[in-house]
Amino acid sequence: MSSKPDATASDDPSHDPTLEHPLEQSQDPSRLCERARRLAEDGEAARAARLFEQVLALGDTPHRAQAALGLAVVLDDSGDVAGAREADRTAIATGDPEYGPRAAYHLALTHERAGEREQAEPAWRVVVDFGNPAYLPPAHLALARLADDSGDFEAARGHWEKAVETGDPEYGPLAAHDLAQRLLERGEPARAQRVLTAGLRLIDRDGSPYAYSRLAVALGIAYLDQAIGAFGAALGDADEPADPEVGPLATELLARTLPLRGRDAEAREAWRRGLADPGVAGQVRARLRRDFGEEAGDGEGTDPADLWWEPVVEQSVADGSLPALAQEAFGALDHMYALLAVRYARGGADEAIGEAVAVPGGYAWGPLLHESFAERLRLAMGTPDA
Repeated sequence: MSSKPDATASDDPSHDPTLEHPLEQSQDPSRLCERARRLAEDGEAARAARLFEQVLALGDTPHRAQAALGLAVVLDDSGDVAGAREADRTAIATGDPEYGPRAAYHLALTHERAGEREQAEPAWRVVVDFGNPAYLPPAHLALARLADDSGDFEAARGHWEKAVETGDPEYGPLAAHDLAQRLLERGEPARAQRVLTAGLRLIDRDGSPYAYSRLAVALGIAYLDQAIGAFGAALGDADEPADPEVGPLATELLARTLPLRGRDAEAREAWRRGLADPGVAGQVRARLRRDFGEEAGDGEGTDPADLWWEPVVEQSVADGSLPALAQEAFGALDHMYALLAVRYARGGADEAIGEAVAVPGGYAWGPLLHESFAERLRLAMGTPDA
């Protein structure tokens, strides 16, 4: 028997004695791709890559695009990003309607991941050019955000609208939210409402409660902004007197609604304008003071206009600074009460001090002040009861 090696086996370039499975000796691209896919899932990236490359070496087969994309994914997972991108381009070049857009999608993601936005954009455009409906929604959303970041709102709007029009339940609502935000910033609440309504129709409320709530809140804000615009329109130009019938109501609605959108300065101006208009000032002031309480103690029977603090309170309401004023007032009261109450607790205080200490008891918050002072006095004196 001759010891000479088998020439057939050694001369066959497809024969590799290191391959462990009979299928890996095959020349069938379909079987090779399937075997490579399984190897990749099992974590044997090197062997999977070798089989995908083997399919590519076979030339222009029906499985060339599939093999190229498989190779791109395997190389990317292995850290060879440059090799992965080259394999993606090979798959794209085949024009395959399924694996071509998938490869372009993968290529775009590698650039996005690396922060290479300028390189990602043409890849996303390739995805769109393929026209595969499965990959259009994320591609349009990505292109919209890229255009928005570059300041091209019209281009961004077109892609956002197309993403919504795809009806995709994942990317459509995201596009609707992004577009609506920009429309609200541009003062177009009616258009934002239409976009958000379309986005809400794409969401399964029970399956995606967070996404639904997010768009529902945005829709409410759109209606709020539209209402603000309507209230402002009812008042007319700033240099014109307000309509006596609708002006006071429009002033209050505008002034109380604007802070909900963080537009406090505009709210202050709305109150100021109303109070400065002789034709409606009285009605506006009455609406401004609608929540003012009745006077107690020495204030009973006194005209509110004669109380020194009334202008301060009224101005704080118009400025939206009433909580700060209340904080200051209670702080000052707490300090003064402590000075008086300590002397009263020690005894020897005159009747006036006793009456002053008793004053807060007539108010709803009086017991809280008493309890706070008693606790601080107990701690200061080191006694169980004060």
